[in-house]
Amino acid sequence: MHPFRAAVEARDEAAIEAMLADNVVFTSPVAFKPYPGKAITAAILRAVIRVFEDFHYVREIGDANGSDHAFIFEATVDGKQITGCDFLHFDAEGKIDDFMVMVRPLSAATALAARMGEQFERIKQEATAQLEREAAGA
Repeated sequence: MHPFRAAVEARDEAAIEAMLADNVVFTSPVAFKPYPGKAITAAILRAVIRVFEDFHYVREIGDANGSDHAFIFEATVDGKQITGCDFLHFDAEGKIDDFMVMVRPLSAATALAARMGEQFERIKQEATAQLEREAAGA
């Protein structure tokens, strides 16, 4: 099992965040623009953990050199069964620098968009707090 999958399935937020590159770009299945940066990506992933119910991966697909991986998952959002895929690219240091998610069907994607919308103020607050802590430590 890939370490990323193990961290997500264990709901280990610290381990997930540790796998993100500082310059990671997160592409959401329900938002138009990508979100650049580790702080916002980590905050989004924490929100996803709060929103998804019965989350589990059903398949892993990886390339031979190990830099690209796809993780197919199933979960429930507001009673809607969702199937999706996390497409990850790992940089030379083994950190995730590109994180794109796709989901189906549309009814579940719509439910996910609504639930994540409810989380967005908290996501922004968490990301801002993280950036402030990092700036204070620099």
